[in-house]
Amino acid sequence: MPDDTPRPNSPEARDAASIIHPLTNLKTHLEKGPMVIEEGDGVWVTDIHGKKYIEGMAGLWCLSLGYGQDRLVKAAADQMARLPYYHLTNHKSHSPVIELAEKLLEIAPVPMSKIWFANSGSEANDSAARIVWYYWHAQEKPEKRKIIAHQRAYHGNTIAAASLSGMHYNHASFGLPLDGFLHVTPPHHYRYAKPGESEEDFATRLAEELDALIEAEGPETVGAFFTEPIMGSGGVIVPPPTYYEKVQAVLNKHDMLLIADEVITAFGRTGNMFGTTTMGLNPDMLVCAKGLSSAYIPISALMVNARVFDVISEESDRVGVFGLSFTYSGHPVAAAVAREALRIYEDENIIEHVRAMEPHFMGGLSKLLDHPLVGEVRGAGLVAGVELVKDKTTGEAFDPADEVGPFCNDSAEEHGLIVRAIGDTISFCPPLIITQGEIEEMLARFQLALDDTLAMVQERGL
Repeated sequence: MPDDTPRPNSPEARDAASIIHPLTNLKTHLEKGPMVIEEGDGVWVTDIHGKKYIEGMAGLWCLSLGYGQDRLVKAAADQMARLPYYHLTNHKSHSPVIELAEKLLEIAPVPMSKIWFANSGSEANDSAARIVWYYWHAQEKPEKRKIIAHQRAYHGNTIAAASLSGMHYNHASFGLPLDGFLHVTPPHHYRYAKPGESEEDFATRLAEELDALIEAEGPETVGAFFTEPIMGSGGVIVPPPTYYEKVQAVLNKHDMLLIADEVITAFGRTGNMFGTTTMGLNPDMLVCAKGLSSAYIPISALMVNARVFDVISEESDRVGVFGLSFTYSGHPVAAAVAREALRIYEDENIIEHVRAMEPHFMGGLSKLLDHPLVGEVRGAGLVAGVELVKDKTTGEAFDPADEVGPFCNDSAEEHGLIVRAIGDTISFCPPLIITQGEIEEMLARFQLALDDTLAMVQERGL
């Protein structure tokens, strides 16, 4: 591997000297520095040294429409010239946000009543958690405020969203999660099923675990369940059939709200406009971001159904004002870009394209199951995870200290492919506009990285 030490006065060195990076080992970064990306085109990005990469992660699961969407650039420029800013507080509004809200309600996967706008998935999930509390307080059940999510879930990085998340790095040394945030086993059959346990029995056991937790905590104290239709940053975990059917029966039994975190799965990623449709959910609230503007500008949206809105509306009248507020909620430039992105999804038949590409993408990845390191391939639409294992027969994992996944990630970059190692799961989430030929090139480059990783494992006797 090449020497990664940043050259003095290089962009890499200047970055290391001045920026705190998220989800990064800060001490290592001081020595290693970043990959500095200079430009993008379609599914490709080019670094400052002229090297091109297939952007196999759509940035952070978000650049759905790829680089070079001139319509989005124009939408931003036109709105910037017309009305660069206005707010939504104290009965104010503007046309772009009205049009965007109407369109989101039109395409919602289940009936929704109103849209709350924020600037990121984290803020939208944080808002959803606060609305859960507001809702139950209005119902004269203020103690019904505990919220359940999955271990390994990722719901963002505000204090509430990080508490919802089930990742150790969101909690360690931050004093999180806050009290009242609970976590249950993720619905990953390959990793968490008992020996010989079928997917059906696994789903039943996890639903029973959820029910038992609620009973132990007291149903009168538990207000909501947050879930990603397909868990992204947890390793692209696809729940088994019947899981959500059984979970929703438990939630109905205990009169709990269901919130679908579709920050990653909305807008075609799973082969439907929403992952809620793909996985058969019926949420009371739905969070979307990332693909809402194809990441061209920060924006998120929280869909709220009539059950919730009617109650919080009455409560705001009692209190005198609804106390949630962000300066940039429904920002006109962001709203205009998001509305244009939704037009592009429709005009360019993105959903149909994803469905057409899925067999090449998932089928190509599934062929890697013959590789000595690949234990499982899982995914839907154009999002997938490839789990590397020490023993294919037993599913035994490598010791995390061996950093097999990170090695594979770095090797992929050497071969001009950007993926993401989540432990020893290599995740893929390419722009939805990717072509069959680009999928084949992406898989060929990943095959080289896998072979490099196998050679390293054999050399080190892992």
